[in-house]
Amino acid sequence: MEKKKLWGGRFSRPTEKGIEEFTESISFDKRLYKYDIEGSIAHAKMLSKIGVLKKGELATILRGLEEIGRTIEHEAFLFSIELEDIPMNIEKRLIDKIGPVGEKLHTARSRNDQIALDLKLYLREIIREMNGCIFKFQKAIVDKARTHIDIIIPGYTHLQPAQPVLFSHYLLAYREMLERDRERFLDSLKRVNIMPLGSGAIAGTSFPVDREYVAELLGFSRVTQNSMDAVSDRDFVIEFLADCAILGMHLSRLSEDLILWSSREFGFIELPDEFCTGSSMMPQKKNPDVPELIRGKSGRLYGNLFSLLATMKGLPLTYNRDMQEDKEALFDSIDTLISILGIYPAVISGMIVRKDVTAEAAARGYMWATDVADYLVKKGIPFRTAHEITGKMVAYCIENNKKIETLRISELKAFSNKFEKDLYRILTPQRGVNLRNIVGGTAREAVLKRIKEIEEIQP
Repeated sequence: MEKKKLWGGRFSRPTEKGIEEFTESISFDKRLYKYDIEGSIAHAKMLSKIGVLKKGELATILRGLEEIGRTIEHEAFLFSIELEDIPMNIEKRLIDKIGPVGEKLHTARSRNDQIALDLKLYLREIIREMNGCIFKFQKAIVDKARTHIDIIIPGYTHLQPAQPVLFSHYLLAYREMLERDRERFLDSLKRVNIMPLGSGAIAGTSFPVDREYVAELLGFSRVTQNSMDAVSDRDFVIEFLADCAILGMHLSRLSEDLILWSSREFGFIELPDEFCTGSSMMPQKKNPDVPELIRGKSGRLYGNLFSLLATMKGLPLTYNRDMQEDKEALFDSIDTLISILGIYPAVISGMIVRKDVTAEAAARGYMWATDVADYLVKKGIPFRTAHEITGKMVAYCIENNKKIETLRISELKAFSNKFEKDLYRILTPQRGVNLRNIVGGTAREAVLKRIKEIEEIQP
């Protein structure tokens, strides 16, 4: 028997089965059920407050909605594609359960403002969950930095050895990126936490709804000020997807470092066995599959953002069915990041750093050059002149296959009479690192101070 559409009064013939399957969103938006029920409860209370619902009717509706919520939680609810989406599925079940009084619930609202509300309630909770996941990852990074405070690695620019840095300083760079990610998500709450319900389909409603009362019940900071904007706005979803894409970019960069560093050519780290796989053909392989997949999934996060931007760019005001495409992109980005953030802390915690390899690498590549130039500046030579002198020293060492620490003082003075024996004291990676004892620098003292600051301000 054909199920009657809740909007079907205008139509004389039923929707074709293939069209129902094409237009449905219940297969993915059913995850919004809790928020749809929460919004409906608040809406019902407001309808009672303004006299649309009697107290007994309100109690019946609330009881019915709560029972439906429990049924869905226990996975005993049969979702129907004929009813298209989560609002219609819940409303139809409510009417079936409590009778005609259930038909009053949709007074003074539209699916347009209802689904916008559902999304905002959902995103508000997800942002807080995302914040917690990022924080746990940050903690794993800071813990690793503290326990590896004395390990030195080469720092790179253009993927060429540049200057020695503490491994902990390197780790804290990603902690800073993640902190910006956290701040972006939390800041986006200001745009999410504006209530659209009461906007109706496009023009508001003729009923004297108390929007501020509903906002207070649902914990929104304020209500939207333009009904047309409220039902057509997906900026808050786009902003969230942009935040996801930036976080994904940071995770991809970290993954790339770990992939490179775990290769034989670098050999700086060994990833935990449980996060790697082998080759079906080559027995010796230990492949960094988890970082590789995380690096690859950043493309999905970008794609989800671009998809919704492309969907929205040509839409006239106000609501258009195209906007149903927002949810799969949103849900996919959320699921992808929650999964990654659930895995990565254990990868960082279980990673082994080969400090003998990193120490040897940090001593190569003429990474003393900047310190030598700075030494000359402190002796009164202009930096550009000092830079040229040091560059000639590097060329001399390369040509003669020598290390600077083996050069005699007479060889040094051939480049500048400012060189003295005290130069040798700065020609070690440890000394080079600890010379940079400033806020944001890589010196051991500076890094330990930053770790302490982070641990004191952690929420």
